[in-house]
Amino acid sequence: MAEERIYEEFEHYLTPPSWKDRVWEIEEYKAFYEETIKDKENLEKWWAKWANELPWFKKWNKVLDDSNPPFYRWFVGGETNLAYLCLDRHIEEGRKNQLALIWEGEPWDEMIRRPKEIRKFTYYDLYRRSNRIAYALKEKLGVKRGEILTFYLPMIPELPLYMLAVQRLGAKHSIVYSGFSAFALAQRAMAAGSRIIVTADALYRNGKIIPLKEIVDEAIEICEEKGHKIEHVIMVKRTNRAAIPWIKKRDIWHHEFIRYISENARIEPVKLGSEDMSYILYTSGTTGAPKGAQHSIGGYAVGLYTTMKLIFDIKETDIYWCAADIGWVTGHSYIVYGPLITGTTTLMYEGAPTYPGPDRWWNIIERYGVNVFYTSPTAIRMLMKFPLDYVKKHDLSTIRIFHSVGEPINPEAFRWYYKNIGKENIVASSTWWMTETGQMLTGHFPGLGKIFPLKPGTNGYPLPGVKMEVLDEDGNPCKPGERGYFVITNPWPGMFMTLYQDDQRYIDVYWSKFSKDNKWRFYTGDFAVKDQDGYLWVLGRADDVLNIAGHRVGTAEVESAMVMHPAVAEAACVGKPHEIKGEVAFVFTVLKQGFVPSDELVGELRNHLRKTIGPIVASDATILLVDMVPKTRSGKIMRRLLKAVITGQKLGDVTTLEDESAIKEAEKAYEYLKTTLEREMA
Repeated sequence: MAEERIYEEFEHYLTPPSWKDRVWEIEEYKAFYEETIKDKENLEKWWAKWANELPWFKKWNKVLDDSNPPFYRWFVGGETNLAYLCLDRHIEEGRKNQLALIWEGEPWDEMIRRPKEIRKFTYYDLYRRSNRIAYALKEKLGVKRGEILTFYLPMIPELPLYMLAVQRLGAKHSIVYSGFSAFALAQRAMAAGSRIIVTADALYRNGKIIPLKEIVDEAIEICEEKGHKIEHVIMVKRTNRAAIPWIKKRDIWHHEFIRYISENARIEPVKLGSEDMSYILYTSGTTGAPKGAQHSIGGYAVGLYTTMKLIFDIKETDIYWCAADIGWVTGHSYIVYGPLITGTTTLMYEGAPTYPGPDRWWNIIERYGVNVFYTSPTAIRMLMKFPLDYVKKHDLSTIRIFHSVGEPINPEAFRWYYKNIGKENIVASSTWWMTETGQMLTGHFPGLGKIFPLKPGTNGYPLPGVKMEVLDEDGNPCKPGERGYFVITNPWPGMFMTLYQDDQRYIDVYWSKFSKDNKWRFYTGDFAVKDQDGYLWVLGRADDVLNIAGHRVGTAEVESAMVMHPAVAEAACVGKPHEIKGEVAFVFTVLKQGFVPSDELVGELRNHLRKTIGPIVASDATILLVDMVPKTRSGKIMRRLLKAVITGQKLGDVTTLEDESAIKEAEKAYEYLKTTLEREMA
């Protein structure tokens, strides 16, 4: 199989020199891991150990209630509050003046080569400011326990402040990524039943100002057409834009909203049940309405605390940076709640990684002395295409842990950052989790005191206490090296509780495919491989596959094979219908700087693809050279747009597109290809 060829080079271990004295024997870890999942008693002991390290208003009377699967409940009877865990308890425990949040805006001062805006908050600062917002929400707008507010905010400090404020009140939030369209915002606000939207006038991205208020107004019109009323819009003033649309009695500036609220205003955190809802986050599928993943409070907090300690080996003295967007679950869990629960310093950056130059991220890491860094493979591949001088001119020696998330990481990207960013002296892995899991579930675990050997591109082992399997179509375990469906076979604390107001869809989408004989298995929707050492390799979505002459090949596998070539910085693969083979591969390819596009190079790339992935894909593959591929502002490749280009379909919603010129690039390359083929046929 194709993946067997790709994985041959990973048979050796890649062990960081500074961690050599802490490396587990693989069998030693397996024995430890097996103990944690041996039975329900051991599973509960493992998670109770971590839960006991957190303060509770009231201790739980049952660690896990599995009497009504798949509706599992964790730490039943316990009472807590996320705002309390993130702020109050640190004040009580003497971390009042600990630096909690560093925020850096995108605008850059070319004269002094420094960011124009930096804001720093201690835990006491966040405590006072979020209390003030909570007081205003309660007294001015009557926000009550259980109410869901919709946030449509960019990466500015007011977003975590509002998150913490509603948690304090016992209310909930539904955050909509600030790159989504008006329709997407309206759809989510109506589904959540929100009467309040919190937004900003605009955001900065790649040196441009992108309006937000106009999108909110359009979304509200859509809501009203459907009979849903948005009563209040609170707007943070982010830019100096003039003539912002305004509706009296509905719209209010954030600074006016809190102006007459005392800085000493206090709201006691509401004591909430561990199994109460903390937030909903809508995740889009390829078809159907968005799915509202509903997360708990107690179990979610324990899952985050555990993974921050185990996978990031976090210390209170660390400067920790997750370079994601809070609009996605990664930002919820590992920019805001996870870091603040553990009492570390979390860093937020507002803008693009390449503004005003390709070294903005490396500049940030150097200036703040970042110790732990978390980002996406897409972002790494994007930065790889620039000359190494952008990396070399910065001191990145403070980094000790560098993990990735969001999609499979190709080995070349792993090796690039491991060598050039980490100087082969870091712990690094590709973690796996998703909106529905709430917390990371795979990786390497320096927080255990030892780690097992690294392999480039792997997702590592399952987290202790989490049982995972790779199954074939009939639900039988696959042999080592065989690709299959990735499933989780026991509950975990950070798991979502259900889909908001749709229990049946929760069962149908996630639990029905492989659950049988009273054994419940959570279907992740991903393909994966487990190698001979037990390492997991998640290959990407099971629906992101090419079906070529009856052979199913993941698009991520094709992309990974392409970027192994020294000329390739990035690749995006989509399938085009073929009357004989079903589908053929179209690979939009971005070259590294210094490589000149040519027919000879395209031929070389096709031969490379043949050698790495096999002739089934390569024989009819079309390789199109482009300067960029379309991405969302969070860095995810928008493959559906490329699919639309080659199939002649409508592009659909492009509001999340980072740079529209990427689509023009793809269209231009495809039109050139068609013209060339027509000329040759004539």
